[in-house]
Amino acid sequence: MATTSAILFLTCGEQYLLPTPMATHVAFLRYINRTIQSINQRFAHIFCSQDDDIKNVRIMREDDVGRKCQLDAQDCSLNDKSFGGDKKGQHAVFNVLDTMLKSSLERLKIMRENISMVKIGLHGYACEYNNAENEATIRFLCLESKLVAALWLRRRMVQKGILPDVYTHNHIVNGLCKTGFMEKADWLFRQMLESGPRPNCATYNTLIKGYCALNSIEKALDLFSTMSNAGIQPNRVTYNILVHALLREKGHLKNARKMREDILNDDYDEDKPDLVSSTIFMDNYFKNGESNRALGLWNELIQKCARVDVVSYNVLINGFCLNKQMNLAYGYACEMLKKGLIPDVFTYNILIGALCKEGRIIEASYILGVMSKMGIMPDQISYRMMIKGLRLNGDVVQAKDLLLRMLNNFMVQKPPKRIVWNLIIDFYGRFEDLRNALFTRNLMLAFGVLPNVFTYNALILAQLKSGNIHNALCLKEEMPEKGLHPDVVTYNLLIGGAYDFGRPELARQLYDEMLHRGCEPDLKTFTEFIKDYCIRGHVEDAEGLYARILKAGIVNDHVPVQILFNKYCKLREPVKAFLFYQDWLASKQDSNCS
Repeated sequence: MATTSAILFLTCGEQYLLPTPMATHVAFLRYINRTIQSINQRFAHIFCSQDDDIKNVRIMREDDVGRKCQLDAQDCSLNDKSFGGDKKGQHAVFNVLDTMLKSSLERLKIMRENISMVKIGLHGYACEYNNAENEATIRFLCLESKLVAALWLRRRMVQKGILPDVYTHNHIVNGLCKTGFMEKADWLFRQMLESGPRPNCATYNTLIKGYCALNSIEKALDLFSTMSNAGIQPNRVTYNILVHALLREKGHLKNARKMREDILNDDYDEDKPDLVSSTIFMDNYFKNGESNRALGLWNELIQKCARVDVVSYNVLINGFCLNKQMNLAYGYACEMLKKGLIPDVFTYNILIGALCKEGRIIEASYILGVMSKMGIMPDQISYRMMIKGLRLNGDVVQAKDLLLRMLNNFMVQKPPKRIVWNLIIDFYGRFEDLRNALFTRNLMLAFGVLPNVFTYNALILAQLKSGNIHNALCLKEEMPEKGLHPDVVTYNLLIGGAYDFGRPELARQLYDEMLHRGCEPDLKTFTEFIKDYCIRGHVEDAEGLYARILKAGIVNDHVPVQILFNKYCKLREPVKAFLFYQDWLASKQDSNCS
């Protein structure tokens, strides 16, 4: 009724404000009043006509419906002053009113039906728009790793009888695979097989890549074998994913080569090698020390491929860096530039990492500067490798400057990862710079990066280097409050510190606490006790502890052997020292044979 009233108001030229009963009645009365005025005007026009012999007048209303409203004024004359006063006049007026009212109601009915149809159409379009909007929201949530919300929204759509398209499902499957929820991804895949939408090649590739990332090669191969049964043809992406995974696993080289042959026998030219699979094989050859085979494959690519890309050059340069052939790595980096290929951040990181490992810090710093001048922003890996190289080289000042530069570059967008902070704290701790170590820890907390066990171990080392064993113990007690648990490195640092400060009883107490908390001692732990026994002259206890190391099967190195060997030499027992050394060599050979 409210809708009809609103349409009536619009028809009459009224503003539709409040659909109240009083407003409806008032508007209807106004409509009747205007209709009567219109009729009077029409009759006045007729009566004022110069034609006195009018016998029959018919008034037609010119509207959409038409042909409805008629007035028979046969007996009405111009001189009749009692229009509407007699029965014929009243009959004529009400006849016109009745006819016009019926016409208006019919027109309103048609308008209401048309409006209803428009509403239905708009509702359909709204549903389609909402579905598309929900699918876009699901994809966005997956990209933001908010998979719980994405799955909830998908479930709501399914409950309404609406299935998201396969493109949206692929986003969910990809998000689940990236986060390691392969069981949930497999469940969703089976739901797609049963209820739709049908999985496509991208769905299979995503699942296969997820299984390969978890080293579940057998499951990946089983899924690959079902693709043909489902009527889906594997593409080159499928084969390359499997080739990369098979080459990582020992004993699957033959299967990887078979996969590469399948790629070549695809609907492409057999004489033209596949760039991606060839690059994967090159990387594998370099890692296995087969540089000649890798170079042969590279020459084949150059001769037969139309164009190699930056990734292929990165693999080649990385291979030469692994084999410590820096001259060749520099040469191919220059060749990239000559061919118009701009090195990316991975190219520079490969060179910086190789130079830092060789201790060539000056050259690595130069490469870092060239990188910035070429318009390529160093990432956290670049800074981390440089800081690690400077730490090994003992250059405290340059490492601190590099840290400040990194903070200036990254703090606006994203603070450095925790591993970078830990490297700096450990760096300061090893060089007995407790003040800067604590300052870096506080700066780390200020930027919202929470410390982990390694952070506390680095701070404990800094405290011990500065002679503050009490503060080091306080840091160990603080760890459980932060949800962290001391590990074997924590206890080894504190046990070594207790012996260095002449507190063997504290070392024993820490050892008992270590066992009570279920932390297994390692070779470093036993080495500290062997060292203490030898210093105090308890050689038999040291020998017994060393026998425990051999019996427990703990990996043995030269440190405890050297401690005992030096002790025997100080005791002027060279024969015993020589026999002990011979026994250690025999145990090493036995462990290598096994």
